[in-house]
Amino acid sequence: MNDRKGLKFLPLLAMLALAGGARAQQQDQPPAPSHGTVLFHRDDTMEPDASAPAPAVPAASAKPAPEMALTDAEHDAPTFTAYDLDVHLAPATAHIAVHAKLRIRNDGLQPLARLAMQLSSSLHWDEVSLRDAGAVVAASFAQQAIDTDADHTGLASEAVLTLPQPLAPKAEIDLEVFYSGTIPQNAERLERIGAPHPDAIAADWDAISPDSTTAATSLRGFGDVLWYPVAAPPLFLGDGAKLFDAVGRAKLRQSAAVVHLHLAVEYTGEPPVAAYFCGRREPLSAITEDANQPVAQAAGIATAEFAARPLGFRIPSLFLTGRSANVTGDGLIAAITDHEDALPAYAAAAKLVQPMLVDWLGSAPLSSLTVLDHPGQPFEDDDFLVAPMRALAPATLAPSLVHLLSHAWLGSSRPWMDEGVAQFMSLLWIERTQGREAAIENLEQSAQPLALAEPDLEDPQAQNPPVPQAQSLIAASSDIYYRTKAAAVFWMLRSLAGEVALKQALQAYRGHAALGSDPEAFEHELEQTAHKDLRWFFDDWVYRDRGLPDLTIAAVTPSEMTGQPGRDPTWLIAVVVRNDGAAAAEVPVTVRSGSFSATERLRVAGRSTGTIRISLAGRPEEIQVNDGSVPEMRTSTHSRQITVNSR
Repeated sequence: MNDRKGLKFLPLLAMLALAGGARAQQQDQPPAPSHGTVLFHRDDTMEPDASAPAPAVPAASAKPAPEMALTDAEHDAPTFTAYDLDVHLAPATAHIAVHAKLRIRNDGLQPLARLAMQLSSSLHWDEVSLRDAGAVVAASFAQQAIDTDADHTGLASEAVLTLPQPLAPKAEIDLEVFYSGTIPQNAERLERIGAPHPDAIAADWDAISPDSTTAATSLRGFGDVLWYPVAAPPLFLGDGAKLFDAVGRAKLRQSAAVVHLHLAVEYTGEPPVAAYFCGRREPLSAITEDANQPVAQAAGIATAEFAARPLGFRIPSLFLTGRSANVTGDGLIAAITDHEDALPAYAAAAKLVQPMLVDWLGSAPLSSLTVLDHPGQPFEDDDFLVAPMRALAPATLAPSLVHLLSHAWLGSSRPWMDEGVAQFMSLLWIERTQGREAAIENLEQSAQPLALAEPDLEDPQAQNPPVPQAQSLIAASSDIYYRTKAAAVFWMLRSLAGEVALKQALQAYRGHAALGSDPEAFEHELEQTAHKDLRWFFDDWVYRDRGLPDLTIAAVTPSEMTGQPGRDPTWLIAVVVRNDGAAAAEVPVTVRSGSFSATERLRVAGRSTGTIRISLAGRPEEIQVNDGSVPEMRTSTHSRQITVNSR
């Protein structure tokens, strides 16, 4: 979660990413050496896996073989379409051993002769096999260490497999792999770019650990710790937003991947209670080896099974807990925490925001919001939150809970719906508690980075095509689109369709889960409730990325109308607005005269002009086009003083 959601998601990572890039430019450092060395060293402090075969260890003087150098295109081509994970954890030693069945598709443009997969550098590949028609054939592969900040260690253990025959574009291959190692807490990637140790540890808290009863094992996945196989080129925090963009693309590309997990956890003493995989909870069933042993000394295995289902727009994550959840009386929040004094504050904050969510999204949530108390910076997966729980004032907690509880009320497989509605609810809460101006100001501030990210699209008739970073909302992988722009879209739809119609459409949409499979389902639902044709808006703002509008006041022509004797004259003001952007916009146009004003809405298509005439009782003094509610490439508020010559 990031600061646009009310809670901050890894702000240290983002700041250091930008700072790292700035330092590289300021110091004019030479290019980094080739990121690839043969993996020959294993930390002697790591607990060995007696059951696993020792990996081949090349000589310390060995150099990377030429065939081990892969291009970014080779790294980026594989997409995992299925994960079947059999995971064995030994928290006492931070050890993990995994047997995984994988299905991988070549999404590149060229056949793949080699296949590269990465794990955290604290893990090692034990065996890789090919599966074909039920047969399993051991495959020859090489391991190397590569520098990448996709893992908290700043390194990854990469297996490079030479395929028996090239994998054609869109073709798939089945693999069976074994890997093992340890995952202790590690913040090396942040410390090496200047983060103080306490801040680095607060951001990179992923680990297998028996220390905490609330979250003994906390593994977030790609971008934090590579506890399962991934495929990606080397990514670095000092290289702008490339790491975060890659995480977003991975969520989008693998959203249809089918994931299954069988989990076994060794324990001594009290067994762990539950596991959360991809935000889903399953209880752990414990079997004690010797029931006659005292509880504190009894050892056993706790297991859980997570049925196969599509991954959705997320990164696979795994959490263990040794405590049961405390559920608030209204069922809104299920908290797993040692700070039981915090629960009443969360319950009171939820009560504050509940009426607004009921009004907009329906009478009751579809699920409870699960909060797992854990030190460090927060992590969110829809209605599952990992964050520190403290007894704060309900009014302080309420803004964050608006967003989080929105996920419990409205779940959608469409990220722009799922995240956009939640962020829109946050704007509505600001409007309700601080006023419309405060909400508009928040919208404008969040739209500033959107304006920087949006492409300045060329005229469709020009020879230059749209730049490749354009992202439609229905295919967005960056949160600046599926969260920030989507929230602005819902804010605009509130004016275009009407508040009542938008509420009805949202409630109807959430009541029909099957609508999520149709990218145009919400448009059709809203058109029915609003009795309006909104295709023009969805075409420019949702289904395609036409950038942002770019409005200017081209002309203002006031005309005094003949009035009745003894009454102030009426004025007719003609306003011409030019849109130099490619996206159409419908904006409020306001004419003011002293304390009086008149507002009408004007739609201006992309690359065109629009004219509106507004009548006003009194001499016009000022014209304003847009009030910040419609994001633009530059400023989103335009005003001009009107000078009227006296007769």
